[in-house]
Amino acid sequence: MYRQFVPTSVIPRAPRKVAVVGVALAECGRVDERTAYALHAQAARRALADSGLDRSVIDGFGSAGLGTLAPVEVAEYLGLRPTWVDSTSVGGSTWEVMAAHAADAIAAGHANAVLLAYGSTARADLKAGRRTANLSLGAHGPLQFEAPYGHTLIAKYAMAARRHMHEYGTTLEQLAEVAVQARGNASRNPDAMYRTPITVDEVLSGPMIADPFTKLHCCIRSDGGCAVLLAAEEYVPDTAKPPVWILGTGECVSHSATSQWEDFTVSPAAVSGRLAFERAGIRPSEIDVAQIYDAFTYMTLMTLEDLGFCGKGEGGAFVTKGRLLTDGELPVNTDGGGLSACHPGMRGLFLLVEAVRQLRGEAGGHQVRGAGGRLPRLAVASGTGGWFCSSGTVVLGRD
Repeated sequence: MYRQFVPTSVIPRAPRKVAVVGVALAECGRVDERTAYALHAQAARRALADSGLDRSVIDGFGSAGLGTLAPVEVAEYLGLRPTWVDSTSVGGSTWEVMAAHAADAIAAGHANAVLLAYGSTARADLKAGRRTANLSLGAHGPLQFEAPYGHTLIAKYAMAARRHMHEYGTTLEQLAEVAVQARGNASRNPDAMYRTPITVDEVLSGPMIADPFTKLHCCIRSDGGCAVLLAAEEYVPDTAKPPVWILGTGECVSHSATSQWEDFTVSPAAVSGRLAFERAGIRPSEIDVAQIYDAFTYMTLMTLEDLGFCGKGEGGAFVTKGRLLTDGELPVNTDGGGLSACHPGMRGLFLLVEAVRQLRGEAGGHQVRGAGGRLPRLAVASGTGGWFCSSGTVVLGRD
């Protein structure tokens, strides 16, 4: 009897579970004596050591933001020869989107262990005159129709914040609360660049950058790097730390030209968050800790709404009364976030590092604990890119 040959490569198999098995920070804050490549390497070595695995298991690598051929140049510097690579670059959400791609690749068997690494000396380069501050991302393509009118990067966020204030009555004091509570969390984090507590009045009385944002409404400029190692479930028994599982991911892009943004009060996190929670089988109300991209205070407020932690237009009230502090109802940006801890550029990978450390109970003085000292069990990391142009959301959980 004739028997049809079916190649083993196309025989369906159950997707593998994927875990974060190693995380680490490189030097962060003020780093004048290292290159961005060196920060990549420092973070990668530390993340590998954190995992307890041998570097030979790494067959995938993701990188963006450095070099002409980011994953090729940085992989060469690290001495890696990956057979799976990703150089997705969508601004601040790059790393959540890249983590989603890596998790899919590992689940499908296209890679076994994927290293994501980032490093930047943005502050040091500016200080040394190796670069200048950029007010926009260019004047080509769709941006050519906005740049001549002085529509800078920060102006886009400021306009969106003003629209939310107009539509829902959100106040400057409520936006300032985001900065105050981020600094409150940073005050407990010895690695944070700025730790001195601030008040709402200090935020409001600072120098105006782009109405309604004063200086403390805006992220800091720092140097720094970090790395995350994801691996298939069969490697978990050999790791040094308990695994943190990737439960669900989502990604979405919205617009490039601000004129094409249909609603300044809704970000693509409304889609990426819904997808991530649905795929994880988790409700927002079950999340114990959230790490949210916060280049500006309004980003935190709007993303909280779009992820479903409160209703649309309710973000202003939601962020008050210390709710975002490490001992608050929903701890957010527990390391101090981009507003106080560090922001070397595309900060999204730092969100994943902090989420994993919180779930492991390794966050030291800014560790979140529930009743009876209970460690958080579920976390979400949500990155935003451009001017609310892109979003990536990752739901993580521990056993």
